[in-house]
Amino acid sequence: MGDVEEQGAAIFDLDRTLLRGASGPVISASLRAAGLLPDRSVPGEGLLFGLFDLVGEIRPSMMLTRQAVKAAKGWDREVVREAGRQAAERLADEVQPWARVIIDDHQRDGRPVVLATTTPYDLVEPLATMLGFDAIVATRYRVDETGCYDGTFDGEFVWGKGKLAAVTAWAGENGIALRECWAYSDSFYDRPLLDAVGQPVAVNPDPRLAAYAVLRRWPVQFLDAPPGVPKVLGIEPQTAAFPFLRNELMPWVRFEVMGTEHIPEHGPALLCSNHRSYFDPLAVGYAAARRGRPIRFLGKKEVFDAPVVGDLARAMGGIRVERGTGSDEPLLEAADCLRAGEIVAILPQGTIPRGLNFFDPVLRGKWGAARLAAEMAEEGRPVAVVPMGLWGTEKVWPRNARLPNLLNVFDPPTVRVQLGPPVELGLHDPAADTEAIMAAIVDLLPPEARERHEPTPGELARSLPPA
Repeated sequence: MGDVEEQGAAIFDLDRTLLRGASGPVISASLRAAGLLPDRSVPGEGLLFGLFDLVGEIRPSMMLTRQAVKAAKGWDREVVREAGRQAAERLADEVQPWARVIIDDHQRDGRPVVLATTTPYDLVEPLATMLGFDAIVATRYRVDETGCYDGTFDGEFVWGKGKLAAVTAWAGENGIALRECWAYSDSFYDRPLLDAVGQPVAVNPDPRLAAYAVLRRWPVQFLDAPPGVPKVLGIEPQTAAFPFLRNELMPWVRFEVMGTEHIPEHGPALLCSNHRSYFDPLAVGYAAARRGRPIRFLGKKEVFDAPVVGDLARAMGGIRVERGTGSDEPLLEAADCLRAGEIVAILPQGTIPRGLNFFDPVLRGKWGAARLAAEMAEEGRPVAVVPMGLWGTEKVWPRNARLPNLLNVFDPPTVRVQLGPPVELGLHDPAADTEAIMAAIVDLLPPEARERHEPTPGELARSLPPA
């Protein structure tokens, strides 16, 4: 156990942390189906669960939860376990997408992952097993000689200080030091556990935990969005911007967007476009917003290092790329986004072509998108590779300008965005797949893009970086 002790463990709360909301409604439905609860719901039950989803745990509701052990007296444990198996099928769909990624990352690093929850062990064990948890620390009900619950706890009521005590006991039995552990929770009442570990993470925190996390400088994360993406009232910045990505609110440009139906409504996808301007990310984001989905954009490090702009790029879920280093870290981050079911936008050309290369009708791309598609396919997570052709973005923000032209409201340039059906890839030869992606992008561009053009001195100047 020496290596495990050195690395610690990763401890996850269940409701509003691992899951989007409360597990209670699903578990109650399963218990009713098993005949353990009356068909009629308890008055105010729906309101209680709704309040929990909104603000998290409150002490009165947890005191009621504590009394549930008495109500369960006489229940057959095996019937309860079967109800737990039925609930697990539905609860698995409520697991936050980034929770799965983080669990995989911890296990890949050799760190056991532990589910620590107030929910009774027999009800939650099937879900934990389905999700690949290594251990479960949960409230246990004592079983009598007939195999039925006797109305008392077997050990701690796993909540607040009781959760810390139960986790501490588990860690001691397994030779794990809490100061080497990670803990993820939404609840202020899990503060004793979060204070005890070396790497506390406030996940979708309730108001009091959010304030406490700020004081303690703990990271705050939302497991339905990439790390570093904040939320206000459950909405991330990119989604909040969708209502403002309207043509009438940007009078200095006209958008013509076609083919957005090719962006999947759900699940992972790679959007691959050509690169003509610093304005391209906004054009890509404008198209994705019409589909109602945020995108994660690979961007060069200079953007992320810039004051204010860099913070905004991170808040939007951007992925920092340090060109010329040969690092695979950006692709690793992009792969995690795809595993979480996100849309990742990649401009395979890598940078805006300059000079005469800007006017070359042949587009050449790097292998990143093809490698990502192949990696996901190997993992059994196929992704749609959607080509996108951009035209006219350089008229809004030419390469030689430090800022876009936002004053041209009387004769604004037209930006054309055309999306095509997903590209069929062989997934064995990244060079051939990259050629297929670039060819699909070229097919979406207007006819003049496929003709060699001799630029005028002015056009050539606009294609070069500012002096």
